[in-house]
Amino acid sequence: MEHGVVEQIAIATEHEQLPAAVPSVRVIAGQGPVGDRHFAADGVGQGEALTLIAAEALEALRSDTGIDLSHEASRRNVLTRGVDLNALVGRRFMVGDVLCEGVELCEPCNHLKAMTQEGVLRGLVHRGGLRADVLEDGTITPGDAVRPV
Repeated sequence: MEHGVVEQIAIATEHEQLPAAVPSVRVIAGQGPVGDRHFAADGVGQGEALTLIAAEALEALRSDTGIDLSHEASRRNVLTRGVDLNALVGRRFMVGDVLCEGVELCEPCNHLKAMTQEGVLRGLVHRGGLRADVLEDGTITPGDAVRPV
């Protein structure tokens, strides 16, 4: 399994707000990124703690459809490069010092289409990212490794 790297982190503090890039984020097991609108002190559902998307997927979307979707507009927390996120479903992996477990693919939905544009759904099928549980607290910073354990 290949090792990748975190390129960017983005969180949204309010519902419907476009996520904004942040220099780093503290992530709490079972609760998600501190400051993100999905952070839940009483816990989040399975696969709702952290979302990741590959930079290569956004580049392929642009190449295949002409749609230039930014990491922030993808509405995923962590932008990666050099790791097959689909291969992490059902596997434990590290993002920096944060232990995660891949739960399911983060397939594009009608809400994402409504927030972006026509063609995004088809263009991101099976490459819309990964939903993960956070098993151990830590901090994620751009440049951190993304690697299976």
